[in-house]
Amino acid sequence: MGRIYTRTGDAGETSLFGGRRVPKDDLRVEAYGTVDELGSFLGLARAHLEQDRDVAEVLLEIQRELFALGAELASPGPPMEATKPTGVTADRVKWLEETIDRFHAELPPLQLFVLAGGPGALLHVARTVARRAERRIVALHRREPLNPELLRYINRLSDLLFVLARVVNHRHGETEVVWERRREHR
Repeated sequence: MGRIYTRTGDAGETSLFGGRRVPKDDLRVEAYGTVDELGSFLGLARAHLEQDRDVAEVLLEIQRELFALGAELASPGPPMEATKPTGVTADRVKWLEETIDRFHAELPPLQLFVLAGGPGALLHVARTVARRAERRIVALHRREPLNPELLRYINRLSDLLFVLARVVNHRHGETEVVWERRREHR
């Protein structure tokens, strides 16, 4: 097995698929790097979900999809067609929506904003990383058009992570802490 280090990035550049060299802070690298970070947070969350195997299985499937999504982001050129096997497709967006609906059915109605916490806190962190990934992807999309299903996927993903965080807390009997406006003392 070869070395893990190549020294090719020592000057602050990296290679995209196809060999093009770009700075490590390029929008494309920021986008797929944040997607990679999100996948790592999902792995951390999975490690803490022994009692919620169905949630952990969903997260594993998403981790696999994020790897492919990152590869799509690391591939410059025309937007990857949703019909290609590595491209994010409308079917995967639909799967996210169906998964949201399935888990959301377990929850009481939401009346106010929820503060992150409880056993689902790692999923709330993952949700915020997903939102950051979405912002990076949108910025890249403004510069270079991307597969529109990729944009829809990352948007739905943060919604799913919010629902899963609530589900984990609900299943573990954790009362949601809601945001309340502070009243000023006079």
